[in-house]
Amino acid sequence: MEDVLTIPTIMSEDRSNNITSTIKAYSRQLFGFIKQRVATNEDAEDILQDVFYQFADNEEPITQVTGWLYKVARNKITDSYRKQKLPLIEDLQPASANEESFDWKEIMLATDDTPETSYIRNLFWDELQQALDELPAEQRDVFVLNEMEGIPFKVIAEETGVSVATLLSRKRYAVLHLRDRLSVLRDELLNY
Repeated sequence: MEDVLTIPTIMSEDRSNNITSTIKAYSRQLFGFIKQRVATNEDAEDILQDVFYQFADNEEPITQVTGWLYKVARNKITDSYRKQKLPLIEDLQPASANEESFDWKEIMLATDDTPETSYIRNLFWDELQQALDELPAEQRDVFVLNEMEGIPFKVIAEETGVSVATLLSRKRYAVLHLRDRLSVLRDELLNY
């Protein structure tokens, strides 16, 4: 009877050692990866902690720990952007010297959180989501991976087997569509 009781303890110790060694081995690298893609160290620390919580709670076998950790980190970063509605819209803002041009970044990065700026932010994100949903999956995916998650084209190409040139082309079409769709909202706001 005592042998039966000690087996879960031994397995638990092995699992605990595995989790501890994985955290020690990957935490610095993973933190650097996350930090490059979020605004503050605190956000990066929170996401890193979430990744390791998910790792510790995972019951399924993981064959590629590194790939799994980075995939979860990318997903957590994306979730963070969606929750906080952080702007990553430089490609959506065409370069313009026009004085009456409407700069989305000014609205999205405004420090004053008035009802008006909050309302405009919500309009922007609703419109962006609708516009993204209209895109073919290949264009939407490359835009989200590169622009919103910050994954370089070279990495996307390696993971998908699609050439960098094709990915650039897909993103270009996505950006053109998004610019066009968001220009309608911009015009409405300028003429209001």
